[in-house]
Amino acid sequence: MKIAIGNDHAGPQLKQEIVDYFQQKGIDYVDLGVAQGEKCDYPDKAAQVCEKVTSGECNMAVLICGTGIGMSMCANKIKGIRAACCSDYFSAKYTRAHNDANVLCLGARVLGAGLAAELVDVFLNTPFEGGRHQRRVEKMTELENR
Repeated sequence: MKIAIGNDHAGPQLKQEIVDYFQQKGIDYVDLGVAQGEKCDYPDKAAQVCEKVTSGECNMAVLICGTGIGMSMCANKIKGIRAACCSDYFSAKYTRAHNDANVLCLGARVLGAGLAAELVDVFLNTPFEGGRHQRRVEKMTELENR
């Protein structure tokens, strides 16, 4: 598994905490985020990171902005991306299990590092259940293709 991670200017510190988590767990990743003091527009970063997922270079991605909402909105404009902004364990688990989400969006101004790492962990380690949920994911794809 390879994970793309990116952030705008609100998220360098939280991104580094998650990169540290990846390194501790031996998770392969590509860091496309900006460093402290750099500015960028979150739509540009969402597009850059999500391209790694849609191209198949990465299996999933983590995007970080101030709230996670802007990144989520932008990521979901990209065909093939199912992004979820999560700030609790239950949502992070079930967006994978039921929605087959492939991008986790986090708010650097909303979450602490410990909770963020826990959300990343459950997101990456929860499989899609398929079954009755597959039909719903297919309907999402149909909406995307309209």
